Amino acid sequence: MKKNYILLLLFTISFTAIQAQEEASVSVKNQFKINLLFPGFVYEHALSAKNTLYSEAALGLGYRYNSYYDESNVYLFPLINEQFRHYYNLEKRANKGKRTAFNSGNYIAANVLYSFPSISTNDKFGNYVGSFTVAALWGLQRTYKGRFNLEFNVGPGVNFDKYDTEFVPVGNFTLGWVIK
Repeated sequence: MKKNYILLLLFTISFTAIQAQEEASVSVKNQFKINLLFPGFVYEHALSAKNTLYSEAALGLGYRYNSYYDESNVYLFPLINEQFRHYYNLEKRANKGKRTAFNSGNYIAANVLYSFPSISTNDKFGNYVGSFTVAALWGLQRTYKGRFNLEFNVGPGVNFDKYDTEFVPVGNFTLGWVIK
């Protein structure tokens, strides 16, 4: 009878160790990335096995059409983007044999974005002031061999600037490389 209890105890310990190893293999990691599509730098800091703090400094691109002048304007603006991300499908991806390295998975995020005033604007079309946006996002991040990184996120948000507060769609698509 004692042998059975010892075997059961050893089985439980080994099963728990296997579970811990599997969870560790799909946990999120700290990483530093360079974005190429919208030039910028990203640092993603692991807070727990499935949660990260994503910090980005980049250049944003905007477009506005002014019907009064019948002309359009493209403008660039620096931005700071902060996200609290929760990766929710890492185990499922790992069980299917899909890549989870470098935080390759789907996530939901609370997003805060500050856009500075435009550095290239045409005053004839209006004054592009800084704005503050809060959003809830769903996204995916994939890092392929060679550390090529693709990321997409989208969701509803609220934008605040000195003239207006409005609901806005928020979306982002980036291409880049994971450096470390």
